[in-house]
Amino acid sequence: MSEIPYKIYLSEKEIPTAWYNVRADMKNKPAPLLNPGTGEALKAEDLYPIFCEELSKQEMNVTDPWIDIPGEIVDFYKMYRPSPLVRAYCLEKELGTPAHIYYKFEGNNTSGSHKLNSAIAQAYYAKKQGLKGVTTETGAGQWGTALSMATAYFGLDCQVYMVKVSYEQKPFRREVMRTYGATVTPSPSMTTNVGRKINEEFPGTDGSLGCAISEAVEAATSQEGYRYVLGSVLSQVLLHQSVIGLEAKAALDKYGIKADTIIGCAGGGSNLGGLISPFVGEMLRGEANYDIIAVEPASCPSLTRGSYVYDFCDTGRVCPLAKMYTLGSSFMPAPNHAGGLRYHGMSSIVSQLYDDKLIRATSVKQTDVFAAAEKFARVEGILPAPESSHAIKVAIDEALKCKETGEAKNIVFGLTGTGYFDLVAYQKYNDGVMDDYIPTDDDIAKSLAQCPKLG
Repeated sequence: MSEIPYKIYLSEKEIPTAWYNVRADMKNKPAPLLNPGTGEALKAEDLYPIFCEELSKQEMNVTDPWIDIPGEIVDFYKMYRPSPLVRAYCLEKELGTPAHIYYKFEGNNTSGSHKLNSAIAQAYYAKKQGLKGVTTETGAGQWGTALSMATAYFGLDCQVYMVKVSYEQKPFRREVMRTYGATVTPSPSMTTNVGRKINEEFPGTDGSLGCAISEAVEAATSQEGYRYVLGSVLSQVLLHQSVIGLEAKAALDKYGIKADTIIGCAGGGSNLGGLISPFVGEMLRGEANYDIIAVEPASCPSLTRGSYVYDFCDTGRVCPLAKMYTLGSSFMPAPNHAGGLRYHGMSSIVSQLYDDKLIRATSVKQTDVFAAAEKFARVEGILPAPESSHAIKVAIDEALKCKETGEAKNIVFGLTGTGYFDLVAYQKYNDGVMDDYIPTDDDIAKSLAQCPKLG
């Protein structure tokens, strides 16, 4: 038995007290958000009508490497953090690999995922500003669940627009949100102007995160005392999620372990960005080198098949323009079961890191992802979320490469949450009726052709 335990725990005193802002160390800063009407770079105050003021400032902060975490947020973190870094001994044995596999498990809270790390921060700043409530979107439901928990804690109203396909596939996730007091509406709906427009343009659509974002923004800006909050993509969210990477690195350092390969699933970039930020910081400062892999679904491959251009963050085209790897804001992903990864674009931070070749990316098919998920569940005893299972698939692939070469690499991946509300997806896989939809080049080209032309 190795001297490294199955679970590496940090003490409560080792919970990070400051978020790490990787943009401060980036030589090539992410491109600024632009006003869609004028094409001019936005200032923090330009975002105040949509976002909380303090969050708007965090969104624009590219200079401060460390931002203190308010004490009330740290106190809330203590309910479920630090989260364990687990050595996957059983998976290593099953694969017969010399690689050492570790996963940072973020599913040990009631919301079931890493999303709570940012939800509690955003709810805190909304409460501090004296707001009545917040609006948001959710894909698979993890973000909506986390935000409903956070708003209940601070006594705020919470209005969630849930992507229609997930609303129908995951009724129990929806009911958890309602239990915490949230109002949940399937998107696109007929309750907003943009929802009605999208339903007219795409009749019978299953929706997308881009659609739900548009509706949530409209709802926030049309109600006094409300602001919009987002669970991924934005730089402020990646900032809050840096607690994942900071804890992971501290746990590795505790036992003198140097990661070789770091893997995360990639939809909008919050989980991946949070996990890799402290490690990327070392790379940017010339202190270390890592092989970092972003894993996205083949049905929605923004990094591997998208273009690096300015685009709308939402399908309704009401949000600011962000420079990112995108499939086009009008791209409608197939109704696959990794709802949290069904977003047309990628975080500006992750996009810049990818364009600078500090990280690499790959896409994987849905049936291969669920095969890896079931293998992991059977040997490690955790039923993983479909999103997390993208990282599991590639971690297994990398471990098998080590089996061929004999290299004992240290592989670290993010297990963002559990899949106990995703049993319809597992049922379809087990029944052999799950398919692998991959968009054609024409599908992507048509959507990209509608991106704004900025010269």
